[in-house]
Amino acid sequence: MMIMNRPDPSIAVRALKSAAPYIRMYKGKIFVIKAGGAVFADEASTRGLIEQVAILHQVGIKVVLIHGGGPQLDEVQRALGIEPRMVEGRRVTDVKSIEVTAMVLNGLINTRILGICRALNIEAVGISGVDAGLIRAHKRPPVILPNGAADAGAATGAATGAAAEAVDYGFVGDIDAVNTTVIDKLLDSGLMPVVSPLSADARGILLNINADTVAAAIGGALSAEKLVLCTGAPGILERFDDPTSVISYTDVKGLQGLRDQGRLLGGMLPKAAAIENAIRGGVRRVHVITHQSPDSLLAEVFTNEGTGTLVVADLNALSAAEQFIAATQG
Repeated sequence: MMIMNRPDPSIAVRALKSAAPYIRMYKGKIFVIKAGGAVFADEASTRGLIEQVAILHQVGIKVVLIHGGGPQLDEVQRALGIEPRMVEGRRVTDVKSIEVTAMVLNGLINTRILGICRALNIEAVGISGVDAGLIRAHKRPPVILPNGAADAGAATGAATGAAAEAVDYGFVGDIDAVNTTVIDKLLDSGLMPVVSPLSADARGILLNINADTVAAAIGGALSAEKLVLCTGAPGILERFDDPTSVISYTDVKGLQGLRDQGRLLGGMLPKAAAIENAIRGGVRRVHVITHQSPDSLLAEVFTNEGTGTLVVADLNALSAAEQFIAATQG
């Protein structure tokens, strides 16, 4: 006779019972999940995220996964003798850089994600903003920024001085329209789209677009239930240099206040703009979470407490029940 020390099954049972209401609530709904390139720095972190995405997919949530690739793009650019340049959290992309961008985003990262999806039995299809005219964009014209912003942007996104200067972002696109036909067909067929943010203009010239911006536009066009931004930060911070100052919940007005107070810097600036655009476009809830915390995505979706920052259109417009959830969901 063998005596085995078995784990307490009641823990798993309680977890399933607590998750069941959320599964019923979100089954058949669309979640747009954007993961920054830092998530895909190694196979373990990539697999950790995709395993969580797989659970959402398998319980009937329609997931659209959009990925960035900043760190990998920086690494390849430097290896080729191209020094990356960022202005206010947005990448400047010259003619050489756009070729590297296509190679890294559509090739290296997208294919790596699809490989892990296959290992986890997720029927995923890799596409980009170029495919079937998903993202229709035009080349961004030079932008007038306060003097010093172009240089400070690489480090902090801060602006100094009163004079102005023009910054040409190069082959960077601004979105004109989103044609979700290809995504709708994939979701209706039970497939999970994995989207690279690379796009093109009407003449077929490739354009690099910030992945947060693409995620917000696609989320709005799909009237997604949720947009989840997986970042290196634990959420939106009240004090950018204090990782413990996570703001549990806020609304568009609160987000604007943080920007006006200079508390949103660097890469958080385009994220904040993307969040506002997503909510105005019809996304009900936006979540900012960290990929560095194990199972943060599942905790954000299937628990009241959550893990990061929840952003809604207007906290005052929520019902009493929704305000309670907002107060307990991070």
